[in-house]
Amino acid sequence: MLLSENQFQKLVSSFSILPGIGKKSATRIGFHVLRMEDSTFQSWLNGLKEARERLHFCQICGGLTEETICDICDSPKRDKTILCVVEQPEDIFFIENTKEFFGTYHVLNGSISPLDGIGPDQLRIKPLMERLEESDIKEVLVATNPTLEGDATASYLSHLIKEREIKVTRIAHGITIGGTIEYSDQYTLGKAIKSRLTL
Repeated sequence: MLLSENQFQKLVSSFSILPGIGKKSATRIGFHVLRMEDSTFQSWLNGLKEARERLHFCQICGGLTEETICDICDSPKRDKTILCVVEQPEDIFFIENTKEFFGTYHVLNGSISPLDGIGPDQLRIKPLMERLEESDIKEVLVATNPTLEGDATASYLSHLIKEREIKVTRIAHGITIGGTIEYSDQYTLGKAIKSRLTL
């Protein structure tokens, strides 16, 4: 057994905890990190540390920002009457890349999943309802993932929002059933937003 084997396995494990990184990929990344020049490695570490320190979540929508309020929520050019509800902050990035949506966003931080012990109280649904009460929102586009959990969340939100006589729409065809927004190409995601359906 090599003296460094245990330490290397710790390095591999530190990358394996990242989503989408399996053991093989984590091993390749581990070797790549060990081959880095010291200056490159330090620059990489400093970049991670700076991003971790400077980025946080918008107090209104829950998306990523360096400020208290993100650029989208703060922009007078966005349509404040249309609100897009997404599961995670990264979903905002992928929807923005389509250049088909011009409203604002609300991040739930997940989806309803009883098997995982995640109910409505664990999500940012209460802040969503408060936003609907305090603003002049006319349409809520539910852009949760087309999965069992995403659909359950969409149905739950639709029931709550319709009681307030607000139009509820859902991203339509184009997204593969069982797939996620993150792995959809821009054209497919844009098509889904354009052809959204009323729930």
